[in-house]
Amino acid sequence: MEKLKLLLLAFFFGFSINTWAQKTEVSGVVLDDKGIPLPAANIIENGTTNTVTTDFDGKFKFSVSNKNAVLVVSFIGFDDQTLKLDGTKSNYSIKLQSTTNNLEQVVVVGYGKGNRKNLTTSVTSIKAEEMNKGAISDVGQLLQGKVSGLNISSSGDPTKTASVVMRGVSTLNSSQGPFYVIDGIPGVDISVISPDDIASIDVLKDAAATAIYGNRAANGVIMVTTKKGSKGRTQVAYNGYVGFEEVSNNLDMMNADQLRAFTTKNNLSFTPENDKGANTNWLKEIMRPGRAMSTSHNLSMSGGGDHGSYTASITSLSREGVMKKSDFSRIIARLSVEQFAFDDKVKFGLNVTNSKTDYQNVPQRNTVLLQAASYLPVSPVRNADGSFFENFTSPGYFNPVALIEHGTDETTTNNLVGNLTAEVKLPFGITYNLNLAHQRLTSSHGEFYDSYYSQYNSANFYNNPDPPLTKSLVNFGVNGSALRNSYETRNNIIESFFTWDRTFGSHKIKAVLGYSWQENTLGDGFQATTTNFPVDNVGYNNLALSNYTSVNGYVVNFGDSKAYQKTRLIAYFARLNYNYKDKYLLQGSIRRDGGSMFGANNQWGYFPSVGGAWRIDKESFMQNQEFFSDLKLRGSWGVTGNSSGFNAYTAQFISGSLGTFYYNGQQIGAYGPNQAANPDLKWEKTATANIGLDFSILKGKVTGSVDVYDKKTTDMIFNYNVNPVLVPVGTIVANGGTMSNKGIELSLSTTPVKTADFSWTTNLNLAHNKNEIVKLTSPFFVGGDSIRRVQPDGGGQTGSTLQIFKEGKPLGQFFTLKYAGKNANGVSQYYDKNGDLTTTPQIGVDYHYAGSAQPKLLLGWGNNFQYKKFDLSIFFRGVFGNKIFNATRADLFRPSTAMTNNILVDAGNESPNDLNSYKYSDRFIEDGSYLRLDNMTLGYNFGKVGRYISSVRIYQTINNVFVITKYTGIDPEVEQGGTAPGVDSNNFYPKTRTYMFGLNVSF
Repeated sequence: MEKLKLLLLAFFFGFSINTWAQKTEVSGVVLDDKGIPLPAANIIENGTTNTVTTDFDGKFKFSVSNKNAVLVVSFIGFDDQTLKLDGTKSNYSIKLQSTTNNLEQVVVVGYGKGNRKNLTTSVTSIKAEEMNKGAISDVGQLLQGKVSGLNISSSGDPTKTASVVMRGVSTLNSSQGPFYVIDGIPGVDISVISPDDIASIDVLKDAAATAIYGNRAANGVIMVTTKKGSKGRTQVAYNGYVGFEEVSNNLDMMNADQLRAFTTKNNLSFTPENDKGANTNWLKEIMRPGRAMSTSHNLSMSGGGDHGSYTASITSLSREGVMKKSDFSRIIARLSVEQFAFDDKVKFGLNVTNSKTDYQNVPQRNTVLLQAASYLPVSPVRNADGSFFENFTSPGYFNPVALIEHGTDETTTNNLVGNLTAEVKLPFGITYNLNLAHQRLTSSHGEFYDSYYSQYNSANFYNNPDPPLTKSLVNFGVNGSALRNSYETRNNIIESFFTWDRTFGSHKIKAVLGYSWQENTLGDGFQATTTNFPVDNVGYNNLALSNYTSVNGYVVNFGDSKAYQKTRLIAYFARLNYNYKDKYLLQGSIRRDGGSMFGANNQWGYFPSVGGAWRIDKESFMQNQEFFSDLKLRGSWGVTGNSSGFNAYTAQFISGSLGTFYYNGQQIGAYGPNQAANPDLKWEKTATANIGLDFSILKGKVTGSVDVYDKKTTDMIFNYNVNPVLVPVGTIVANGGTMSNKGIELSLSTTPVKTADFSWTTNLNLAHNKNEIVKLTSPFFVGGDSIRRVQPDGGGQTGSTLQIFKEGKPLGQFFTLKYAGKNANGVSQYYDKNGDLTTTPQIGVDYHYAGSAQPKLLLGWGNNFQYKKFDLSIFFRGVFGNKIFNATRADLFRPSTAMTNNILVDAGNESPNDLNSYKYSDRFIEDGSYLRLDNMTLGYNFGKVGRYISSVRIYQTINNVFVITKYTGIDPEVEQGGTAPGVDSNNFYPKTRTYMFGLNVSF
């Protein structure tokens, strides 16, 4: 027995020695082609799953199976490098060469990842370093101009997010933005992510790429991947900047001397109540004195061991608006942990992010902007006694500075997102993924208008909403009024899917089969309004101090009766990818989606897609040529749906108050139907056909892609007018319309110059899209094939509309009077419906088509220069071929009212006797094309500094350097989203120019 024990001991000792002898410790550093360390580079022992990633210093250390092992080193944006160990040393310095061949990138797609060279779909990837720089708080502005086919418009207002439209508008409903997926969590509010925490963004554009998300993917899908921790020592990084913003352009209004000269010349005079001998620049008075300041601080920490990694960050963003009482601040805390278990066959992930945002909004912002433009410069801001100057005898005439100072409009949101993931590697190449997510958004909003505002009630105070909404009369109660609401939205998500990935000789198969469940609770909260406060300094925080019951006729506003909603989405999905010799590629997917917001008879829909690609460069007849290093032809077709823009009650019958009626000597409250049910209401469906060509030429020095697409939305949902005999309400939400988008996109990337010390990389993207409303009618619709809309209601413009929904025309089609110059008496004349001249045109009758707000060409052109440790990036962005209706100019083009409202300088040549000059017409439709030097950044990287600092970079950025345009308004970048694009209507928050100084430090 003792001999047996000794033999066993000797055996295990010898086995251990042998095993130890087979292991080889390898260490080293991975550098880029300029000698700068590359953190998070991936190193794998070829033929094994043994892998390691570099730390922030680019260093690595791990054990390989033998001293002659082969290592494969990879990093996004660089060529892979294969290194065979020579057995004579254990420390290596590995230098990677950057590549412009983005066909080699790994991209994130729905429920998985893929190599770009094997994709059959249209996907654009943007790395963190390629995103726009500046005082930016939302993803839309990060991508502006970077992705072909992505039309993004933004204003200078820090509290307003950018409008994002992908490959043209697909619906007449309000929700036209893409669907966001963050780290695999669908439908996440993008405000929870700090720009500094983003590793990459993948934009899925065609239906074959997006159909896996079914009913939420009609407007495209944007996949956001955040930064993760890596193995190695703890890594700490700081990114921060301070910026200063100023108004880049403003309306050219007359000053007091110019206006006085104009009125004198035309025998007009100011009233004594208005003319106080002042010379006030009202547009300047509503602006913050000096420059507005923006700051950002991001501190992150990451690291990990052999079986797990973590990253944590905290971000503080603050941005002052150039207008008074316009501020934005946000704090984001984020924790991400990944842990492997059971011989690394199971990976658990925990991600928790919380974003708290405070918005201070300009009280009655749009009215303030309107009043600042039109208020007379001969009137002072304040009277001699320090009180605000006002003239309440003039209807609709209010001191814009007083509006700001006596009002408060604030919102606070708290957005929590948490998700738990599990990934299990099963036998036979099967992987199982489980994703459990919870999102909770709470919003607290308050408005307070003190007793000063009560004076406006007698002067016809109208609001000035964004188009297509029409202005309405506002009453501010007695002795101050307040509004307070608090709402909560909760989303719970369960997603579970299997992935099977196997190779059989020359055949590769990857299949995904899964289930998705989501329940949304929206608007869980309350709202109340009140009036009649004893003092002005209570704000909206204590509504109980008011006494609204003593105000005759005052009704408390408890908010939208449909604010609270609960919806549920359930889906089953599958996708199959087939790859033969990396040469012939096929993909097919299908998703069966159910949504509770649609009619009881049509709550389920099917969303299929199919795609194929041919890697021509892999064919034998291409092997002896050196021009193409990659050449792939791909085609796809798919169907997606749209469930956003509709609520839980869209298809339901709803009754409510219908006013009062007289009965038996009394006014009795009436109650009845105010929304018709439609049990047959079904999904909007958008089918997209896409043909694309990806190429890389001149040994990867030039890469690019061309895409041609045809996108058609059918069963478009709209609120149609119906015969009251059939539906007592007179309207019904129903399917019926069709909308088409056809376009072509081009992306190019090249490095014209590359030496040891200097390189120049340039990227160009172009996109053309043609939008058309093909069909507007429905079996229930009795109103014809067109709808006039967008009514700004400027002075003297009652009933005038600017645009039309019309079959055969695009969304944003202008439809208005056609200007014909002036007659012999100097009076503006117009063409009537028959083409004859008239000075008394009829609104809606003598209208003509007058161009479209849809751009014909979008351009983004980026240039990156590197000289030793200096880097310079210059980015141009352009929009061409679109029209803008300058309603602001029309409303400030009324010389006959120059004694009561200010006018533009270029209206000085008009005669006050011409009462037609300002009518909404094609006279005020202008070319909206522009080319903007959007961003210019100069940086210097000191590299490693001392023992603990691995990298230090300083930079300076200027945003909105200049713009080349013929547009006479403040800025040609007017709203391109929504259903009233291209209308500049007295509500343009000034565009800004930003000067920013930043610092990036890695420890």
